[in-house]
Amino acid sequence: MLDKIDFDVANITKEEYKGVHDDLVDRLVVLQQRAHAAGIGLVVLFEGWNGAGKGGRISDLLYHLDARATSVHVTTDYDTKFARLSHKKDYGVSEFFPPMQQFWEALGSRGTMTIFDRGWYLTAIQRMLYGDYDETLKQLEHKTHKIRRRGEETIDSIESFEHQLADDGYIVVKFFLHISKKTQVKRLKNLAASPNTSWRVTKKELKHIDDYDAAACGYDRLLKATNFSFAPWVVLNAEDKRRANLGIVRTLVSALDDALNKAPNQEDQAAKLKAQQNSAGQQDEGDQVSDERSRTPEQQKASRLKNEAAAELQSSYAPKHSKFDIRPDRPTLQGVDCHLRLEPDVYKKALKAEQKKLYGLELEMFLKRIPLMIMYEGGDAAGKGGNIKRVAQALDARSYTIFPSPAPTKPELMHPHLWRYWTRLPKAGHVGIYDRSWYGRVLVERVEGFASPTEWSRAYDEINEFERDLTDWGAILLKFWVEIDRDEQLRRFNARANDPSKQWKITDEDWRNRDKYPQYRNAVEDMFRLTSTENAPWIILESNDKRYARIKALRIINNALEHRLHDN
Repeated sequence: MLDKIDFDVANITKEEYKGVHDDLVDRLVVLQQRAHAAGIGLVVLFEGWNGAGKGGRISDLLYHLDARATSVHVTTDYDTKFARLSHKKDYGVSEFFPPMQQFWEALGSRGTMTIFDRGWYLTAIQRMLYGDYDETLKQLEHKTHKIRRRGEETIDSIESFEHQLADDGYIVVKFFLHISKKTQVKRLKNLAASPNTSWRVTKKELKHIDDYDAAACGYDRLLKATNFSFAPWVVLNAEDKRRANLGIVRTLVSALDDALNKAPNQEDQAAKLKAQQNSAGQQDEGDQVSDERSRTPEQQKASRLKNEAAAELQSSYAPKHSKFDIRPDRPTLQGVDCHLRLEPDVYKKALKAEQKKLYGLELEMFLKRIPLMIMYEGGDAAGKGGNIKRVAQALDARSYTIFPSPAPTKPELMHPHLWRYWTRLPKAGHVGIYDRSWYGRVLVERVEGFASPTEWSRAYDEINEFERDLTDWGAILLKFWVEIDRDEQLRRFNARANDPSKQWKITDEDWRNRDKYPQYRNAVEDMFRLTSTENAPWIILESNDKRYARIKALRIINNALEHRLHDN
């Protein structure tokens, strides 16, 4: 791709540049406002050679844009010293958060423009060999097995990120600013010679000037491997800043114009959402005033048949297979033994022992910077909160965070659904406990019609990609489904309703959810079938007896920590 750039072309004069550039900028300003109103997000990535002028091109672009709808994220070099230290001491991970976390966190909402001054390519490629960007690209030419393997993992993660953005209504524009070796040498040496700019050029960058040809081969391979149809590269001749500026503005104008022409109007979107909700079995407001407590047997039968039909319809939208490797022993709700019990005296003794063990293992985990993520899903009144309390009770209060999953806020709704979880991760050595989770997309949002069938059906792969990035980072990820039978749930509902100190735990929505048991059961089975991967399998906690479920969870957590800390 780089060989298509002609460095012999004459520079554009100021007179040629001004009129064309001003017209393009005027169009871009109008299109930015239209994209903001239409909820179209724009992600603009600037990559390229050291000395190619990325900072200058970003500054020229920002001068004309609406600052209220524009943000810039400057990516710093990967912390190679920390990475090497972690690797040398056989610590769990080589960074405090997964490599893609900072880019998810910096992502602006739909309707805004997020500009990245270098980005996930810089971080991911440096991370491969814990080296600097151009040096790593040069070493890529050696094609060692280790580099190829890490390169494949890196590209998979990058592709998932960009694809998810495109699916969620973002335009992804990637610029590579290309300059010749002669120009790079001249610019870097000029920067280094001036006391005012020498800080912008490191000794390492000057040292690798002679590696230009090898690095160019690495860059070219990288660009070709990541030139995705939904996020193609635009290679620009950056020898002439005016020519580069025109290329940048033209590309953005064209991308926004195309997206706005394809975007449905708001009335069409509202009508489509209503139709999707109805097809998913969403109840009318008039149907929501009653539940099993007040219905006649005939009404209960009619409601059950309606919800069973809705469950079958929803399942028809679910993917038949996953592109990820699913465990052959994946769990199912069929045949769960809800009669498992633990006597109080046995429970009390086991609880003390398992909590003491967890406390000690958590200290080791902290020293080795291993992140632990424990996720709880399950039906209403299944005992998730009590289970979480017994785990948290064993941990140092400074080492863990409990992340609840209430209804998403307006800013969260204006981002991809996984954004709220990419920004809620425990750092290396800490524990994140999730009281409900990212699986809401394929559970409550699927059943209640808050997400369209297109959105929740693609979410299975998006979730698997998210969890792959977490486990590749080094996290221990445990996914618990807390299961109780229908009779036990009814008993707990009634007990809460009759106890003034627990009435806050039961709402009309909980009762209405019981009506939708067929939809939720099918959603759970599809979730197990499509997301119980080798690296992040599902585990059922039989919770008719809360004591049994709590001890089972603690033992599984302790076993997972012991395996990571002592068996490897």
